Amino acid sequence: MITPQNIFRHELVGLNVEVVKSSHEGFTGIKGEVIDETKNTIKVEDVEGCEKIIPKNVVTFQFTLPDNTVVEIDGSIIVARPEDRIKKKFRKF
Repeated sequence: MITPQNIFRHELVGLNVEVVKSSHEGFTGIKGEVIDETKNTIKVEDVEGCEKIIPKNVVTFQFTLPDNTVVEIDGSIIVARPEDRIKKKFRKF
């Protein structure tokens, strides 16, 4: 089960996401469902069906977990391929 404590180690595809902070104004406010993830980017499909590619290292994401818990994560923490992130050690938060 995905929780706020272990979200770093889980697949992000399928989760609802919103960009809450960004060093680039154009990314702030993007909402939708994660449809793909690479080492440095997340692809989001918004409510209108448009696909947006967002770089992880310049934004802060707000993910909504399946149990409706909201988790805010600095994108620079999750810069890694999804399969490599499972092996990575994270500080307790």
